[in-house]
Amino acid sequence: MTKRVFELIRRGWRKPPQVIIRWLVRQARSELDQHLARRRSRRMTPSRLLAAVKGENLDSLWARLAESPFAPYTEPISAGDYENFCPGDGARIIEAAEKAVERRVDLLGSGEVALGRPIQWHRDFKSGHSWPMAPFHRLNILDLDRDSDVKVPWELSRLQWLIPAGQAYLLTGDERYAEAARQVIKEWAEANPLARGVNWACTMDVALRGITLAWLFHVFHRSAKWWDGDFRDDFLKLLYLHGDFTSRHLEWSDVNGNHLLADAAGLVVMGLFFGTGNGPRSWQKRGWKILNDELPKQVFADGVDFEASTAYHRLVLELLLLPALHRLKRGLDVPGEYASRLRRMAAFTAAYCRADGTSPLWGDADDGRVLPFGPQAWGDHRYLVGQVGLAFGDTSQAATSAGPEVFWMMGPDVAAEAAESAPEASSESPCLGSQAFPDGGVYIMRSGDGKTGPDHVFIDCGPVGLGGRGGHGHNDCLSFEAVLTGAALITDCGAYVYTADPLWRNDFRSTAFHNTPMIDAKEQNRFVDPDYLWTLRDDATPDVRHWQTSDDADWFVGAHGGYRRLDPPLTLVRAIMLEKAGHRLLIVDDFEGGGSHGIRIPYHFHPGVVAEPVEPGLWKLRAGDRDFLLASDGEGWSSALGDGWVSPSYGVKNPARVLTFMLDGPPRPLALALMPAGGASDDPLQWIRDAKTRLPEPEPG
Repeated sequence: MTKRVFELIRRGWRKPPQVIIRWLVRQARSELDQHLARRRSRRMTPSRLLAAVKGENLDSLWARLAESPFAPYTEPISAGDYENFCPGDGARIIEAAEKAVERRVDLLGSGEVALGRPIQWHRDFKSGHSWPMAPFHRLNILDLDRDSDVKVPWELSRLQWLIPAGQAYLLTGDERYAEAARQVIKEWAEANPLARGVNWACTMDVALRGITLAWLFHVFHRSAKWWDGDFRDDFLKLLYLHGDFTSRHLEWSDVNGNHLLADAAGLVVMGLFFGTGNGPRSWQKRGWKILNDELPKQVFADGVDFEASTAYHRLVLELLLLPALHRLKRGLDVPGEYASRLRRMAAFTAAYCRADGTSPLWGDADDGRVLPFGPQAWGDHRYLVGQVGLAFGDTSQAATSAGPEVFWMMGPDVAAEAAESAPEASSESPCLGSQAFPDGGVYIMRSGDGKTGPDHVFIDCGPVGLGGRGGHGHNDCLSFEAVLTGAALITDCGAYVYTADPLWRNDFRSTAFHNTPMIDAKEQNRFVDPDYLWTLRDDATPDVRHWQTSDDADWFVGAHGGYRRLDPPLTLVRAIMLEKAGHRLLIVDDFEGGGSHGIRIPYHFHPGVVAEPVEPGLWKLRAGDRDFLLASDGEGWSSALGDGWVSPSYGVKNPARVLTFMLDGPPRPLALALMPAGGASDDPLQWIRDAKTRLPEPEPG
């Protein structure tokens, strides 16, 4: 706690007095509010609730709320009709729903866990640690001296694991699913009194839980199992208190991120859910204003979220899209610039998504979603492109994806429209072609003729995340991921965990865990303190010196200044060229500056890639049933093949091989080539030397 106080003082030292005063006032209000929460909860009687939302009686209020338009689809549909829209997914939903009924979950890499009765809502079932029942401001939720992970009870309490039970109820009408959801909600409410315990300690999770509760109401409001008067009173009180709590504890910061967006999205959804009354009207109005104010601050003009993470880009787009869809459903306006920037976010999503539905492991990832409806892997974000296109009339984006996510978010009529438009609009898909996103600092090379499979190279030469604070960004400037002919070869390592293991957390966001040079064992962006798990110095100022794309080849040249602080200073310059016809990739690292340095350049192979040395400077890579060659050309460089880790999702890490190139002494250039073994150059080293002559020669930065 002392370190956190010092960090707050450091950040606020040069802030204007009004900023400091505003922060102090918010802290004082929050402190007072947690003491008044118990009284406020007791005073929220059924009659006071009716008065707060202008309801005449419980029955009429229940009916009014049920009839109110809601953005996601929550009407019954026969299993046969659903099969026509989403073949095979009905069986997946029923299987997942049965697990929910049995209280079996798989969260954050835990593997399947039986929660039991009653559920231990305050316990991290991975470590066994439990948080005490105390006012939420009094809890130490980020104790780095223990292996607990506060995300486990938070993720469990978002209640999103009940969504398949709701979907199954709409498909079958089986009241077992309604009863199971009812019992879980009752248990949660009894075990988590307002503002007490770990599940009120993060407003973002309160807001996301409120969104889930609103969806569950629209699914189960018809059920006889939910018609009990006491339960209906308690449920609406619970949801109202979620909206009220969120409005009182917005997560403002000197640089706001996805937490404030989640708070605001929750306010819009919960405010529109209740519709009337001073409280709900002010929630949705304030939440919508925050989203409109924050969108241009947090999302660059080219559509890239400023947190420098594909996973958080997906989450932020969901947080911005759902309130917009909800407003459109209610006949309310969505400004053109708001919609336009969402379309640009979708275009970036389409660009980084690969043909097999995977995404680059850029920055942090914690599996966070708003309303997860579909069966796709965590890394498959293509559904969002379709949702945005369908919402705002972009036919090329609308055709990118249909399926369960589109069906449950937008309904069968829209899903049918997406399916019908896909064949005619597929040639316009925004996934095709290489693209630059200069504000976000992302450059994507793409090619492929459909016979040998596509090439996809994702290059990061952008600012450190969260407006220069670090946040969910990593030390990955000039790092890249490479897929050639559909085979994933070079990958970044992902994020793995947060507070559960600070050492692993810092390893996975370090320079050494990315495909970018590391000099003198120093980080490209310094860690402010190893205990500040989301903070980095803003050292590696990016410099894009050349970008060019053509039918034959793509060229990128970039640099960063993260090592200009060394003595003597050094500037890294990396050039990357994709030769499209031969699916060959060239990477050339050079260094501006002199002196003597220890340079290490790691290349992390995708898990499952087998690397074998053939001769000095040449390796054979086996990816599935295909062979590739990796060749190097650099005087004085040595190499070593070792072991590393790749985390495809939160809480999971898989072994992978790492090829590291090493040089101690005066810096010298190093060139690498990746190419399919079939049809490879007879002399890979000569191909490298010839290819280097094709690289542009931009002016030094």
